[in-house]
Amino acid sequence: MGPALSQESPLPAFLKRIPFWAQIISGLVLGVVLGLIARDADVHWLTETLTRIGDIFVQLLKLAVPPLVFTAVLVSVTNLRNVTNAARLAARTLLWFCVTALIAVTIGILLGLATKPGDGVHLKAGAVPDGLHKGSWIDFITGIVPTNIVDAFGQPNVLQIVFLAVVIGAASLSVGEKAEPLIDFAKVVLEVVQKALWWVIRLAPLGTLGLIGKSVATYGWDLLKPLGTFTVDVYVGCALVMFVVYPLLLALVGKVNPVNFFRGAWPAIELAFVSRSSVGTMPVTQRVTERLGVPRDYASFAVPFGATTKMDGCAAVYPALAAIFVAEVYHVHLGIGDYLLIAFVSVIGSAATAGLTGAIVMLTLTLSTVGLPLEGVGLLLAIDPILDMMRTATNVTGQIVTPVLVASREKILDRAAFDAPRGIEDDEPAVESETRELVEV
Repeated sequence: MGPALSQESPLPAFLKRIPFWAQIISGLVLGVVLGLIARDADVHWLTETLTRIGDIFVQLLKLAVPPLVFTAVLVSVTNLRNVTNAARLAARTLLWFCVTALIAVTIGILLGLATKPGDGVHLKAGAVPDGLHKGSWIDFITGIVPTNIVDAFGQPNVLQIVFLAVVIGAASLSVGEKAEPLIDFAKVVLEVVQKALWWVIRLAPLGTLGLIGKSVATYGWDLLKPLGTFTVDVYVGCALVMFVVYPLLLALVGKVNPVNFFRGAWPAIELAFVSRSSVGTMPVTQRVTERLGVPRDYASFAVPFGATTKMDGCAAVYPALAAIFVAEVYHVHLGIGDYLLIAFVSVIGSAATAGLTGAIVMLTLTLSTVGLPLEGVGLLLAIDPILDMMRTATNVTGQIVTPVLVASREKILDRAAFDAPRGIEDDEPAVESETRELVEV
């Protein structure tokens, strides 16, 4: 067991005694207050300061994405050799990814049809940034295989990194003992990256302050008002998935207590909301998943896989509502076939979002598939950060729900651990060195 966080952490002593969730909430409240001051009093330097703080936090998270995704997926593939019925678990995981995505996109479509978020809206499309990658099925399919490994890591293209990691992991299993040094090296790199990323995550209260403060200072009700119905729809749709669909699945399919689930999963959900990055949240997601009783060997596969492909918020609820919104703004009629296409794209194409902040690629993929004008992207770009917080929280919740469901159905879930979830600040029992936790606290 590694040294305690209290011995390593550079945080002041009094902050160490404050629960992590309370630090996040404090940062959120203070960010809202400072954002309102900056907006109402027109304090430019405060707005700039909040923006810088938020941007630096997100940049630090993104910095760890390529090595984290590559090593996590590679190690997770090789760890499957230690899992009984690995192929069955992988298939069940993928199946539940698809089932929950289908439910989520159905909610998005029904909510859009009921509220008509674009009806009567008269907006001028904003400028779409130069070089914005617009999703298409050809790009999606051909983009999986990198033409240059350096470019895959340099851009970064998370989908291509996942492809490389899966191939190398499978090849390592095929080679056998000769590949053990490579696997061990990947484990060491993964542990080092996770440790460094945890230090960044401990700065989440400060990052929350900057990100929320920037949103409040930059976007006010004046901007949100024309898009008010759409914004509410996204939050309501994601909330229905998070707090109705998931709990029902946990109770009826997994036969577990949803309240205990949210008690254990909340640190990851909270961080996802403020960071807007499924991949950046992945270390905490895996930590809480294991603490909910999912075996580590299975969780180390399901969580990285989900962080790059399981996007019920960004790839299901949001593009369904956005497609209906854009169609209504541009007076385009959508038929039953179009809604079926939207559902198909959401279930099959969610990997295109690749776990990074934002869901613009998925949106352009949906619009182009249904034949809607891509200029509609410009209508929603301004409020995308506000929407992305709830979308990402929904993504991460689903990424934890699925392995819990599968583990419960396969009778490998530690029920005692699930029924008594601990916070990420709690002490961890001693474990073998090769399976040490991301953070020792």
